Amino acid sequence: MAMYETSDLHKRVARYEAALDELRAAHQDVRHVLVDQVLYERWQQIGAELGFAAPATVQGVEQQSRQMSEAWAG
Repeated sequence: MAMYETSDLHKRVARYEAALDELRAAHQDVRHVLVDQVLYERWQQIGAELGFAAPATVQGVEQQSRQMSEAWAG
């Protein structure tokens, strides 16, 4: 094998290893997002079974916070 072929092979292996590392990192990112989503949905389901209603939007959270503050202020 010629010297330039060896150098080219090393570059390609390095590119392959970098791409593989990036793919593993992306896989972990997607996995974490999916696990978080599944856990969140399960948390909402359990809450609904217990009679709690989860607000669907940030506005709902803010409105609920204001209502609780007003109720505590009395």
